[in-house]
Amino acid sequence: MRRIILICAFAGAISTSLTAQWPSFVRQQTPRTSEGKPDLEAPPPRLTNGKVDFSGTWESRQPPSGRLGGPMVPNVNPAGDPPLANFANIGQNVKEGLPFTPWGADLRKQRMATNSKENPDANCLPLGFMQLHTHSQPRKVVQNVNDLVIMYEANSGLRTIFTDGRSLPANDPQPWWYGYSVGKYEGDTLVVETIGLRDDGWLDVQGAPFTNGARITERFRRPTFGRMEIDVTIDDQKAYTKPWTVRVNWRLGADEELIEFICQENNVSIRHMK
Repeated sequence: MRRIILICAFAGAISTSLTAQWPSFVRQQTPRTSEGKPDLEAPPPRLTNGKVDFSGTWESRQPPSGRLGGPMVPNVNPAGDPPLANFANIGQNVKEGLPFTPWGADLRKQRMATNSKENPDANCLPLGFMQLHTHSQPRKVVQNVNDLVIMYEANSGLRTIFTDGRSLPANDPQPWWYGYSVGKYEGDTLVVETIGLRDDGWLDVQGAPFTNGARITERFRRPTFGRMEIDVTIDDQKAYTKPWTVRVNWRLGADEELIEFICQENNVSIRHMK
């Protein structure tokens, strides 16, 4: 597992050294303080239909702080809120631990016994959605009234969430790496439902699984211009005895952009993994 974590940390370190891609540019739509800095406490932006707009370049608010700069805000939740997800061990902050079924617990044990060498992040494959949510490399959200697209720098992940009113497919769809996702607003919260995932998913580095029977509910909130909260509920009866919920916190890199990260290019690590 340490080997996998080191590989992920190395990828983050490479990203840190390659930030000077675009010349500095200030978007006019970004609210500013009197000093000209992005006003991260300003109200969130709105789409043309009045709904909260989640667009922006976002970084997971957990150590390491990554490359978007600025002071690191303590990544803690108020009492009574869902526990925070963790990249290496998603259930680290769940008081009773994750409610694994015997099958789920055994699969996680098998994955850890081989140093998590089959983790998608170490093999240049698409990451599971929770590893993408908590990854130290940033992600960019682009949204309009019908679609929300998340571009993950990590392994060049790409995910589409449809907000145009369509229903989830009920025709036994072909399993996808990122599944099929539709969203609708409840007030200022965007509630996203996802099904149709592949059967061999990883929620974290240690190998907490998800299967093709999983139904994932994400509740996106943007309380301020510079802060995002995502509560994620995992309902997967093969892997867990009951649904459970964790939270992901993101912070905005107001004047930042993604860099091109092609994991597979000149990758000679896989043949040496043990």
